[in-house]
Amino acid sequence: MQVNTLLDVPLNTLLAQCHRRPNEPVRVQRLNGEPLFVLVQPSPATLAGRTTALAHGPQRPASQTPSPGPAGDALAQLDTGDLRWRSAADKARRVADKPIPLLIQGESGVGKELFARAVHDTGSRRAKPFVAINCAAVPENLIEAELFGYAPGAFTGARRDGSQGRVREAQGGTLFLDEIGDMPLPMQARLLRVLQERQVSPLGGGPSVAVDFALICATHCKLREAAEQGRFRNDLFYRINGLTVQLPPLRERTDFAVLTTRLLGDLNPGRLVVIAPELLERLRQNAWPGNLRQYANVLRTASAMLDADETCIDWVHLSDDVQEDLSAQAQTTHAQHAGKLEASRPTQVVPNLQDLAREAMRQAIDSSYGNMSQAARQLGISRQTLYRKLNA
Repeated sequence: MQVNTLLDVPLNTLLAQCHRRPNEPVRVQRLNGEPLFVLVQPSPATLAGRTTALAHGPQRPASQTPSPGPAGDALAQLDTGDLRWRSAADKARRVADKPIPLLIQGESGVGKELFARAVHDTGSRRAKPFVAINCAAVPENLIEAELFGYAPGAFTGARRDGSQGRVREAQGGTLFLDEIGDMPLPMQARLLRVLQERQVSPLGGGPSVAVDFALICATHCKLREAAEQGRFRNDLFYRINGLTVQLPPLRERTDFAVLTTRLLGDLNPGRLVVIAPELLERLRQNAWPGNLRQYANVLRTASAMLDADETCIDWVHLSDDVQEDLSAQAQTTHAQHAGKLEASRPTQVVPNLQDLAREAMRQAIDSSYGNMSQAARQLGISRQTLYRKLNA
């Protein structure tokens, strides 16, 4: 059973702690948040990249979590336990070596390029180039030359020896077109022709050159809606939409604690840095509109604020704007919780005095079996008063 299916600490972090402080238990958390003390006991197998971890506490049954990908698989190396992410990785893994284009959808900052590179590194083209181009970052008047190359002197400012273009740079490997939803319509038509003919012609003339590459595209847009609205070519959409996978935003991921540990390990190599439990919960509840990119920047800054002898990130290590955002988010959550509690309470109707008097008169009449005189005597009023109050 792999450590990352049980605990929120990567194996390499546990091994590093073992080398620094042998025979000293490490306080960690299970994936469900339950605290544990783990003692790492190196065995001869450790030299082969394995370890024996003794966790003092109940263990998570393996059947509750789908198995990650093959050991050593580049996608498996990114897997920190979220089932939606793992499902997307499993689907992408199945088409990695097939002539099927992959379309990755997800909000900005969820790690689409990192996922695409892992798909490339998982397939048989891993030794060939992985060429990434952000279609939203290249000026519209240069994107054609950037993608397809140009002949010498094709335009003012062109290099004297021309350029082969990013498509030809990806020969034998993978071409990754990020934010393809922002590609200008004229370039969409040109790209479609390249994908159909598997040949590229440089800007300014010159012979067509055959190209062979795997295609991965990514976008934060809903391309189907964009195609229906005429903002994206239908024919290109169907050409690049061989398999579509959706990466979950950070706020919806179930592996937040494990992901945090992984990020902290990457940001603080050779040093075991953790986050105070209360702060970690606040971070988990945050919306994170910038997703992993935003969160990694927050952790990078907080790590830099630690003193040399500190290993626990707390509120004082956060920048002022992050503290303000988390405090505002906590107040909003508290107000929403209080509103739900108030709404769940049954509405109490407080009767007025007239209603109470009518109820008393009805009870007196019932107990007197309809004898109005006897009912009036029970109430201490005259029969005429009883009639008058009943008819009021």
